[in-house]
Amino acid sequence: MMRKLFFTICLFGAVASQSQNKAALYPEKAETQISKHIYGHFAEHLGRCIYDGIYTGDNYNIPTTSGVRNDVIEALKNLNIPNLRWPGGCFADTYHWKDAIGPKDQRKPIENTSWGGREDNSFGTHEFLNLCELLDAEPYLAVNMNSGSVQEAVEWEQYVNNPNGSSHLTDLREKNGRSKPWDVKYWGIGNESWDCGGDMTADYYSNLYKRYAVAMTNYGNSDGLFRIAVGPGQADYEWTETIMKQVPARRIEGLSVHHYSVFNWSDKGSSYAFSEEEYFKTMKQAWFMEEFITKNSEVMDKYDQDKNVKLIVDEWGGWYETMPEGEGALYQQNTIRDAMIAGLTLNIFNNHADRVHMANLAQTVNVLQAVILTEKEKMILTPTYHVMEMYKVHQDAQLVPIELSADSFNMLDESIPAVSASASMDVSGKMHISLTNIDSKKAQSIVINLGSFTGKNVTGRVLTSEKVQDRNTFDQPEKVKPQPFNESKLSKGSLTVSLPKNSVVVLELSK
Repeated sequence: MMRKLFFTICLFGAVASQSQNKAALYPEKAETQISKHIYGHFAEHLGRCIYDGIYTGDNYNIPTTSGVRNDVIEALKNLNIPNLRWPGGCFADTYHWKDAIGPKDQRKPIENTSWGGREDNSFGTHEFLNLCELLDAEPYLAVNMNSGSVQEAVEWEQYVNNPNGSSHLTDLREKNGRSKPWDVKYWGIGNESWDCGGDMTADYYSNLYKRYAVAMTNYGNSDGLFRIAVGPGQADYEWTETIMKQVPARRIEGLSVHHYSVFNWSDKGSSYAFSEEEYFKTMKQAWFMEEFITKNSEVMDKYDQDKNVKLIVDEWGGWYETMPEGEGALYQQNTIRDAMIAGLTLNIFNNHADRVHMANLAQTVNVLQAVILTEKEKMILTPTYHVMEMYKVHQDAQLVPIELSADSFNMLDESIPAVSASASMDVSGKMHISLTNIDSKKAQSIVINLGSFTGKNVTGRVLTSEKVQDRNTFDQPEKVKPQPFNESKLSKGSLTVSLPKNSVVVLELSK
């Protein structure tokens, strides 16, 4: 059944007052569940994400579980991390899973042709899937469609999902220390096939995808396989149309898209020493996610009105120039700007929960918009981490439709909405409202009509700092962290909230 999503953004003129931020909630129309998988993550063999970030072996004097940092495990558990995508990214396009199983001294070292350096394959299928079990997270495996084969993909799926004794592959799995299958549900068939994943046309990819989708068979997973086709990484809606038109509904469960908040790919700028203009341009690109999802969804609706094929945003976030002092490819700092990207983007995903089923922040540790940064024995949580932790209240809650009229954030003779919002109702009947004010110059006040919800108490937390360049460092690991928020007032069915400049606020309302 089709469900109308009650989410709108109305912009006023450039000369707008703060009081023009208004929202109306419709609790009685809360019919769509916000999938917890929207709060997923991505870990690629890139820079120091896997090695040194997640997996250290015996390299440092820090506690580990099977070589995985315990501090990272606990931090990710605290996010209720629902899924983890691996091994790439572009790395997946040259990854052959059999190189990384069995005794570690017998594994096949390779060159990481995507990101440089030697890959010793000490972190492979067993290590990754066992990590997912430790995190109670669903694994999301990316199949090598570029340099791999259908047979290689089928054998990988058999190796991890077949019950014992089914074939030589299950015998091999048991020999390598794993008796029962992992029952991996989520499978990405290729990665960025329009670029590093093979530079294919949509027609060619669609035909190749169908070969994989037919050959990969479910073994014992009660929910069946969730096969994810490659969608566009830019406003190429013809690619989306080709996939939806040519791939039969019984062969596809998800379509992936990628979008990074980059204002200039040839000069992406510093991750922490950026100007106000660069900040505004980044926020403009972050807001493009709303249009990107809307237009892809419109194409998908033409062929799938019941929304059975889910939209998977399996790469998103900020991308800046690599910091050389980070000692790893695509290492960057994480500032209040990144918190704004996260809060704004997650609100967009929540409000499109009728189509968006999964999203994967790029990436988990030490790469791009990471939630965790490490330096040998040290570890810090980034502003983005704190936003993900604050927003976890939305996981698997019922989306409360919202109509929002937002004031504008103006710069460079351009305007974008200053405020974004989303709301949900949890199983206990509590309502959570998440708000971002991306305006770096002024606070914003918003009046929210609560509709049929009778709220008697409101509490909240806020993440903000004086400057959008503020960040946590290994010398100041808690400069930016959530604080109690008391600038909200309930009165006769409405809620008035005063949002500080560049802030993310999450409110909890109880009856």
